[in-house]
Amino acid sequence: MDRPVIGYALTGSFCTFRQSITQMQALLDNGYHVLPIMSRNAASIDTRFGRAEDFVHELEARTNRKVIQTIEDAEPIGPKKLCDLLVVSPCTGNTLGKLAAGIYDTPVTLAVKSQLRAERPVLLGVSTNDALSGSARALGVLLSVRHLFFLPLRQDAPAGKPRSMVCLFEQTLPAVEAALEGRQLTPIVC
Repeated sequence: MDRPVIGYALTGSFCTFRQSITQMQALLDNGYHVLPIMSRNAASIDTRFGRAEDFVHELEARTNRKVIQTIEDAEPIGPKKLCDLLVVSPCTGNTLGKLAAGIYDTPVTLAVKSQLRAERPVLLGVSTNDALSGSARALGVLLSVRHLFFLPLRQDAPAGKPRSMVCLFEQTLPAVEAALEGRQLTPIVC
């Protein structure tokens, strides 16, 4: 039997890109097929963590597929059942807020909507400095959405950033396997 196709989307938590890409590679190393997706910001903004163009090329080289970076290219994901599971990692507070409010104006948010419309699973790997403040409501709303799962979360440097949370990137493979079985990997908050 062929391994599942994992849509793998990155949004603008640039400081976590390297951790996320390492986990995407682990999926590839375990025989999964990966369809890369990036938000417009992730695919176009250069930061101190790297050049956007370099990240796009790296994802394409690792997966041997073009990065989906337009709304038009993301729309068919659900109807054509292009992914068995969609992973959004890192998933920013901005993306959380848009998903909770039903705003689908980026390639990643539309990919999530499209995947959920087809009643197929989505796994969010949250990384945001306001998870325990401004994004808390969105996080709460999304925890109750059917077919939506989360990578386990922990506080990120609680002394200096007491409202910040980041997913446990190293739990990606077991969280993917659980989500493909329709289960939430627990505990959600570590």
